[in-house]
Amino acid sequence: MHVQEWLETVPPLAVYALVGLVIGLESLGIPLPGEIILVSSALLASQHGDIDPVVLGASATAGAIIGDSIGYAIGRKGGRPLLARLGAKFPRHFSEAHIATAERSFQKWGMWAVFFGRFVALLRIFAGPLAGVLRMPYWKFLTANILGGILWAGGTTAVIYYVGIVAESWLKRFSWLGLVLAVLIGITSMLVLKRKAKQAGAEPAVASE
Repeated sequence: MHVQEWLETVPPLAVYALVGLVIGLESLGIPLPGEIILVSSALLASQHGDIDPVVLGASATAGAIIGDSIGYAIGRKGGRPLLARLGAKFPRHFSEAHIATAERSFQKWGMWAVFFGRFVALLRIFAGPLAGVLRMPYWKFLTANILGGILWAGGTTAVIYYVGIVAESWLKRFSWLGLVLAVLIGITSMLVLKRKAKQAGAEPAVASE
């Protein structure tokens, strides 16, 4: 079943809790589809009045900030042996190459890697634990964590919510033509974002050579 279709069967309070929990677990280092859940929930909120986008955004933001903070504490206590254990358990996400790329990003950008890491799937999983492993000063981490969490979680909720409202209005007015345009815009945006993410991942590797 499609994520959004499944969410329609869940009560609003459970949606808020689910969004906060999944994003929180992803932020502390567990590879879960936090962004997919958030986008699907925001689209659902744009179509159903039972889900409050403000509460949804607050739940997502709280999950992101709290999850990252727990990940930082775990990383600081577990150190590099923790990364080795995670690599053995989740080789696809915590491979040596991924860890090296994330570490180079932290060395180059410092606290900004935590902030901008919210918008890159790989760094979003690594940010908290790796900041702890590298013993980034907590005040720097917390500042970037809070600002990044608000901008990513709250901003994503707001943008997707209003895009959903506008798209629904267009579909009512222009029928299949609006649907075609929406699909084309979506595909173009996805390709551009994927290209930028690949460039962002490759840049630290080039700089280190």
